[in-house]
Amino acid sequence: MAAYIVRRLIVSVLILLGVSFITFFLLYALPADPVRQIAGRSATAQTVENIRQQLGLDQPLLVQYWRYLTGLVQGDLGRSYLQRTDVGTLIAARLPASLLLMAGAIGCELVLGLTMGIVAALRRGTATDQSLMIASFVGVSAPQFVVGLLLLYVFAVQLGWFPIGGYGTAAHLVLPSVTLGIMGSGWYSRMMRSSMVDVLRADYIRTARAKGLARRQVILRHALPNAILPVIAMIGIDIGIFMGGIVVVESVFGWPGIGQLAWQAIQRVDIPIIMGVTLVSACAIVLGNLLADLVTPLIDPRIKLR
Repeated sequence: MAAYIVRRLIVSVLILLGVSFITFFLLYALPADPVRQIAGRSATAQTVENIRQQLGLDQPLLVQYWRYLTGLVQGDLGRSYLQRTDVGTLIAARLPASLLLMAGAIGCELVLGLTMGIVAALRRGTATDQSLMIASFVGVSAPQFVVGLLLLYVFAVQLGWFPIGGYGTAAHLVLPSVTLGIMGSGWYSRMMRSSMVDVLRADYIRTARAKGLARRQVILRHALPNAILPVIAMIGIDIGIFMGGIVVVESVFGWPGIGQLAWQAIQRVDIPIIMGVTLVSACAIVLGNLLADLVTPLIDPRIKLR
């Protein structure tokens, strides 16, 4: 176990190094000039050049990247060009809101997706199965901003059950979590249905039924633990996606997470913040997948880590 974790951590460091270089190179190649954003439209050419030298943006790409890596090793994510604040401080201030929304969204999509997938598998070939799969397809295909605005209009504006936006209470969490959960539940339901159908055909399920076990016991004790294994890997990926890829939902609901921070940074070409959010999201994906791999053998001891 320890050797496996060490190997995975080494590979993770290499992956993060590659992500940081690719992101840094793409931002370096952007036609937009962050110095112009800082100096303003009325700044003279000399002022722009002075700011460029102060920030070190007049240096070659590899020199800038090496300087960034040197700071990164020391725990320094850089300093925002426009907000004049450490990127680590800005992300740390937004991280609790993103983690809360991530937990709510994953919980919502698991409840919806697993329930739909299990019911569809148990009623395979019926109208219920077809209806649930159509609903999952619609959920996956629907744009998040459309779903978010529709939920806001119905449940916040018309019914007044939830606040229109903001952050701070459980009521503020419901609508953005459901918005994210609807899309994720479509993927989970389709995967869970496929996995559950395969498991229900297995010999050990037929043996359990032949022994006279109740249908509920067969499903909960034998079928479900094996069918849910592919879903665990998806949860690890979702952790990273929800950490940095929920820009639209956070903007619609005014949720103060790192997704909204990244969107503001992209609009202003604030490179240190973009780099910081990208690396935090990449770390979340890597750690989420590692955690999923470590949890899987606990659910099914037949699976060994190699």
